Amino acid sequence: MTDIVDNQKDDLNIVIAGHVDHGKSTIIGRLLADTDSLPEGKLEQVKETCRRNSKPFEYAFLLDALKDEQSQGITIDSARCFFETDMRQYIIIDAPGHIEFLKNMVTGAARAEAALLVIDANEGVQENSRRHGYMLSMLGIKQVTVLVNKMDLVDYEQEVFEEIVEEYTQFLKQIDIEPESFVPVSGMEGDNIASLSDRTPWYEEETVLEVLDSFKAEELPADKPFRMPVQDVYKFTKGGDDRRIVAGKIEAGQVNVGDEVVFYPSGKRSKVKSIEAFSAASPESIGVGYSTGFTLEEQIYVTRGEMATRADEPRPEATSRIRANLFWLGKKPMEKKKNYYLKLGTAKVRAKIEKIERVIDASDLNQDEAKDKIERHDVAECVLKLEKAIAFDLASEIAETSRFVVVDEYEIAGGGIIQEALEDEQSWVREKVMLRNYKWEKSHITNDERAEKYNQKSTLVLITGEEDVGKKPTAKALEKRLFNDGKIVYFLGIGNLLYGVDADIKGENNHREEHLRRLAEVSHIMLDAGAILAVTAIELTQEDLELIKTTVNPEKIETVWLGENVTTDISYDLHIPKFETAEKSANRIKSLLQERGIIFRV
Repeated sequence: MTDIVDNQKDDLNIVIAGHVDHGKSTIIGRLLADTDSLPEGKLEQVKETCRRNSKPFEYAFLLDALKDEQSQGITIDSARCFFETDMRQYIIIDAPGHIEFLKNMVTGAARAEAALLVIDANEGVQENSRRHGYMLSMLGIKQVTVLVNKMDLVDYEQEVFEEIVEEYTQFLKQIDIEPESFVPVSGMEGDNIASLSDRTPWYEEETVLEVLDSFKAEELPADKPFRMPVQDVYKFTKGGDDRRIVAGKIEAGQVNVGDEVVFYPSGKRSKVKSIEAFSAASPESIGVGYSTGFTLEEQIYVTRGEMATRADEPRPEATSRIRANLFWLGKKPMEKKKNYYLKLGTAKVRAKIEKIERVIDASDLNQDEAKDKIERHDVAECVLKLEKAIAFDLASEIAETSRFVVVDEYEIAGGGIIQEALEDEQSWVREKVMLRNYKWEKSHITNDERAEKYNQKSTLVLITGEEDVGKKPTAKALEKRLFNDGKIVYFLGIGNLLYGVDADIKGENNHREEHLRRLAEVSHIMLDAGAILAVTAIELTQEDLELIKTTVNPEKIETVWLGENVTTDISYDLHIPKFETAEKSANRIKSLLQERGIIFRV
């Protein structure tokens, strides 16, 4: 067997797709055999097994025989296999199902640079032939060759081949794919796989292996702006090591020691102090494709899901409303009003359909602008409303940071690309917050140091509900209880703001958003000082909460609804349906803070 671990050769990732039973597995088996990429004796072993069982040999059987083959020097499973030519090594990403292919492509588990689309010459272009083509187009795979397989079943008729070429070329043109070539093949007989076949004298172009070697390896987006979705922030304590390492995989560009980095959507910024390496000297710079970590000169609070960028380069988009092209593969239709999860990079947020602009049947490209749901195999242009803002790029700018998947009931059911960032209700606030973060004068005392000193985590406790249900008595009782426990705590009523910070707009109409923004900014300062802040407000909505979250770290907010009737759509952390006494309600909230680890049980 040829040694497939050859560091001198380039790798190329190709996806092989096509309608069920059009011969993908046979093609893969033939490629493995014809390039001597099988374990020694494996081909003969499978042929002998077929003979003993009076079963005709098929090259597709090689894949089944290799699934458990780990000791023979190759790695293969139902999704990937490997072979090589004199020019390069190939990783084939088989698409046994739409979902696996979509999930792997969108999440970056498989970076396909080219594709082979298999069409059965006897059956012709089928629905899945077109759907797979559309999916390749949507995911930005431009290098596509079509293999018209099973030519032996149509007596190698040139006319059959040319009819398929004409029909499929016309379809691909509509979705902006210009195929590199069409190759008439027989996976079973080996025609035009590794060498030109005498049975197709009318075809004198490249073999499949020659086509593969003509594909160009896709360059990673090194010349694009730096993008690194934050995977996690690791804190070290052993031996006096106080590093905080921001970790993730660089999807585009590069970063250098000394660069000012900005994290979106929060807008927080600092400078790269060091780039960390495992058991190696720390490099001065690192680029696209690498999983890495770096420390910051000034410690700032960033979380998983944010995107690290460079301040001297174009910024990403940041909003909670997006226009997207979405491919739906779920068992149940995607419907309005239902909540889903959208995952992009390391960010995961709740999302729902705000508007379906049009639905496209990927098999025939028919369009419907009146549908109110997205059926299985449909492609939709739609507006999605997210629970909170995320950072991303448009598909036309940086494909890697525009792709997302949609999760329905714990399963990936769809995915797509972002075409446009739309303004949301918090856009105006977000801009102010990013400017505030840029201009913010940092204390020498960190949030962690305050938390350790005060033995508490700074938190905004929002107590809301209908009028006259006991919100203020509860908040004041909570303040008193925590104060007696030695906590740094403060009660802030809306009236305290309306006649003070908000005095210049008090009494003017239509300033609710600005009132909330100023409340959030005051809360941000109090939380930065390490305090627990109790705030009361009448009937806050989810939109109100989202505006506050734009200014205050969402992980530092606990929302309590007091009163039996929940009259808004707000997502609360605690519901106290019945007000008995202020002390009892305060105790319920204190228990919540203890459960969350904001204060400790004594």
